[in-house]
Formats: sequence, C-alpha cells, structure tokens
Amino acid sequence: MTNPKSRALAPFAVRSFRFQWPADLAASWAFEIEMLILGWYVLVESESVFLLVLYGALQYVGALVSPYVGVLGDRFGYKSLFVSMRVLFVLLSVVLLGLAIADLLNPIIVILLSIISGTLKPSDVMIRFTLIAQTLDPKQLVGALGISRLTVDSARMAGAVAGVGIFTLFGMVGTYILILTMYVISLTLSFGVAGKDVASIAAKAPASVLQDLKLGIKYVWNNPALRGCFMLAFWINVFGYPLALGLLPYVVNNVFEAKETLLGVLGAAYAFGSLLGSLLVSSNRIALGAGRLMIMAGIGWFAAGLAFAINDVVIIGVVLLVLVGAAQSLCVTPLAAVMLHATEPQYRGRVMGMRILAILGLPLGLLLAGPLIDWFGFAWTWAVYSASGMACAASMIWIWRDSLWSKTSLANVPGRA
Repeated sequence: MTNPKSRALAPFAVRSFRFQWPADLAASWAFEIEMLILGWYVLVESESVFLLVLYGALQYVGALVSPYVGVLGDRFGYKSLFVSMRVLFVLLSVVLLGLAIADLLNPIIVILLSIISGTLKPSDVMIRFTLIAQTLDPKQLVGALGISRLTVDSARMAGAVAGVGIFTLFGMVGTYILILTMYVISLTLSFGVAGKDVASIAAKAPASVLQDLKLGIKYVWNNPALRGCFMLAFWINVFGYPLALGLLPYVVNNVFEAKETLLGVLGAAYAFGSLLGSLLVSSNRIALGAGRLMIMAGIGWFAAGLAFAINDVVIIGVVLLVLVGAAQSLCVTPLAAVMLHATEPQYRGRVMGMRILAILGLPLGLLLAGPLIDWFGFAWTWAVYSASGMACAASMIWIWRDSLWSKTSLANVPGRA
C-alpha cells in the first residue's frame, strides 16, 4: 500500500515541479509584501483614500487581458511566457528600488508602474497551473495544485507579517532589496521548469490572435464541464470573496465594534483556514472526485458565510472565517484541476485565461454590497449574498449532473481528488 506521505509528496519526484514550487513560493511572497508596502506608501504619502483604492483596483486589471495572455501561452509556449513575466517583475522591482534610493519615488509613479504589474499578476497563477498540468501525471494534478496553492496561502499568512517587520526596520529601500532578491530567486529557478513546447501546435492555429481568442471562448461555451466551472468561479467571486477581500474592515468597525487589531486576527484566521484547505487537498487523499468536491466545498463556503452574517460573537466569527478559508481552498483548487483535465493541451492557456476573467465578479460583488449595506445593514446583505451563492452552487448538482456531479464523469475519476 502506498504511503500517504509519499503520495502527497509525489509531485516533487518530477524535476520540473521541484524547480517550479520554490520559484512560485518566492514570487508569491514578493507579491504579497510588495502589495502591502506600496499600498501603505500610497496612503501615507498621498493621504488620499481614492489613490489607495485606485492602487488596489489596478491589482485586478490583468483579469481583462488574461485571455490574451492565455493565447500567447498557447502560441509560444507556457515556459517562455512564464520566464518572460518573471523577467518583467525583476525589471520593475529594479526601477522601484532605484527610485527609492534616489528619493524620487512618489504615489503617482507607484500607481503608473502598478498598471504594468497589475496586468501580469492575475495571469501568473494561470501559467503556474498550466505548467503543472503539462509536466505531471493527471492522477497527481489535484494534489500538485494543492501544493502549489500553499505558496499563495503561506504568503498571505506570513509574507505580510514579514514585510511589515522589514519595512519598519529598514524602510522602503531595505524592503525592496528583499523583494528584488525574491524576484531574482524566482526567475533563476524558473529556468529549470520543463514546459512542453506548444508552438508547433499553435502554428496550425489561425493567424489572428482575436480569432484564436474567439475559438477559446467557443471552446469553453461548448464544453459543459468548462462552462459549469466558469459559472461557479464567477459566483464565488460575486457572492463569496467580497467578505474576506473587502468587507472585513467594515465588519470589525461596525459589527464587532473593535479596533484594527481584530482586523489582523480575522485576516489571519481566513488565511489559516485557506492554508489548512490547501494542505488537505495536497494530501491527495480525498475520494470524492474533483467535480463533486468543488461543488460541495462551494456550498459549504456559502453556508459558513451565512452563519457569519447572523453572528455577532468575535470568537465564533474567527472560527467561521477559518471554515470559510478552508472551504475556499477545497473549492477553487479542484475547480482548476477539472478545467485543466477537461481541456485539450492546445487550448489550456485560453481556457485558464477565461477562468481568470471570473475575478471581475469580485469588484462587481463589492460595488453592489456597498449601497446594500448602507440601506439594509451588513447582516441582511451578507445573508442574501450567501443564500444566493448556496442556491447557485447547489443548482450545479442538477444542471451539470452529467459532466460535474456524476461519479462516472471525467471530473470525478477516482484518484483525481
């Protein structure tokens, strides 16, 4: 019988994954620290909440171009795109470090440079997952994606804390030396990733990038499993993510009537739950099947959110956010695996680019939540959000029962979750 520990660590037997995982870890930590300290810098130097919100919004701008990034990956190879993006991250950090040393940095420059980095960062996870799908055995995919998610979850938990500490001790210059070092390490390790060259496949594709993109959209729409995954991804961004990625400051101030210290505790609880969920997925021991797991975890995510909406006890809120974070990982990682399994190699970049488009549901959910909370209060608003999300996720059991819920569907082949 296979040792569970050996099964969980099986992806590291692949040389490419041994290079990619630490490369992604270094990049994730750099992303988290950079976003934190630059957001703080913009707020303190400009004393403008508008510029802070603008800086934050620019972190999602890449969702609009992610399908085009996917086309480039399908045409020229994912490793080439992967390395090129890491080169750009290094160059941008060199520019910011140079400006900081010369004391020429200002909030407007930070925001302008954020347009470039914000265009690339949302696609980074897409390329990571696509490379993993190319280089690993399909039976190891869900576990490997769970291990890959650990890089993001660990960065959210510890990267921010480390960044604040270093920024306090050494200032902007010292912190950017650390960020640049991590980007250089990430770039160096990225050269060890083995990406299968798909340029020969792409050479047979239409000459027009726009036509390539249209084929990708048609491909997703005509595949029931992919269409179902995209809808679930959109629903969780509209009805799930706004709580942890936008509304927690309001909850701390207006629901729990506490100080900002509790905001850090709640954020850490969510990140800790997400880390636990990723560890569970990476163990590769869940026998539900990836399709069933993502649907059930989605329902659990919204159920925990519904409980959070009607709760006003701090300790219970902390526990519920741990559950929300865990359900989030148990939903989104199998979702990515199902999409990669259901996609032919020459379409993977475009399909995962379409998946990133679902992120646009997050700002939509936040924009709708603002006036609703003003009119009806947080508890009512979030209860409606969570109930709507539960209904949408549960409907998948019937609407996509053949392609995503059935035990015999490709999405639930034994050993894939």
